Amino acid sequence: MSVTIKDVARMANVSVASVSRALNGHGGVTAETQQRIREVAARLRYVPHSAARSLITRRTHTIGALLPDLHGAFFSELIRGIDLAARARGLHLLVSSSHGDAEEAATALRAMQGRVDGLLVMSPHADEAFIEQNMPTPTPAVLINTHVPGHRHAVVDIDDRGGARAMVQHLVDHGRRRIVFIAGPEANNDVRERENGYREALEANGLGANQLIINGDFSEESGFRAAQAILGMNPRPDAIFAANDMMAIGCLSALAEAGVNVPGDIAVGGFDDIPMARYVSPPLSTVRVRIAELGETAMERLAQMIESGEDMVVPPRHVAGTELVVRASCGGSAPSRRRHAPPTGA
Repeated sequence: MSVTIKDVARMANVSVASVSRALNGHGGVTAETQQRIREVAARLRYVPHSAARSLITRRTHTIGALLPDLHGAFFSELIRGIDLAARARGLHLLVSSSHGDAEEAATALRAMQGRVDGLLVMSPHADEAFIEQNMPTPTPAVLINTHVPGHRHAVVDIDDRGGARAMVQHLVDHGRRRIVFIAGPEANNDVRERENGYREALEANGLGANQLIINGDFSEESGFRAAQAILGMNPRPDAIFAANDMMAIGCLSALAEAGVNVPGDIAVGGFDDIPMARYVSPPLSTVRVRIAELGETAMERLAQMIESGEDMVVPPRHVAGTELVVRASCGGSAPSRRRHAPPTGA
């Protein structure tokens, strides 16, 4: 038979109410009594009944996270950061993916209602109308790189535009003039901001007429295909800036297969600095996003909102800065890093 709260109370020689208060951290018992109760609960291997506990506390101690995808190094790092921060607070994580489909995203959010204490949402489909229709108003939520006007939800963003400008400026500073940008999914806000940064940097250097954009989908395969198309261009670009590292790694593979020297003939840069980036050949220059820290920051802000209860205060928008990491793929003679702070007032 499973151990009940009454068993713990009898062994600790206290009331059931005292056990409940001690294990839920609600106070009302002395530190000595709380320690004794916890020791008895551990010895008996007592596990509180989550459903009953939720009825009492009105908390599920579960966080819902909706992401565009679960595949790839970026999302695994993001989930790791979220999960570490959640576990440090005794919270569990319920993760779902929209797989690039708006209806899937809506279904996932509706399925989480009533089952989670708060939501972390990263979705290209989450515009104002989508959020209004699918996210319950009372539920605390943090939008990760999901740009929606208003103040009902906290926002954690990446300085995508500034990071892209820094990469393009670095390539220009090292003599590159025909820089092609490989974009990602059309509906993705990260892609739009990184493309804007690419365009702004070229314009600032008098190279606006040289803008060249090829579509990708964030996968290695699309980067490989894009590089193959680039090799057939005349004149051939002397640099490739991919909107994420996975596409940049696909580019490196296609260029190596074609016998093209990187960075001698074509320099290559990416965005994100996933763990694999430093181990490809040549090591990939990229714009570092501290991905796990991004997830941790979002989780911390959500926890603050949940703990504030009915008097919930939405934290101000947080913009995570980026860092240019120069490696051999764009001609860096030695690894170097240059931090880029987010815009003032972010």
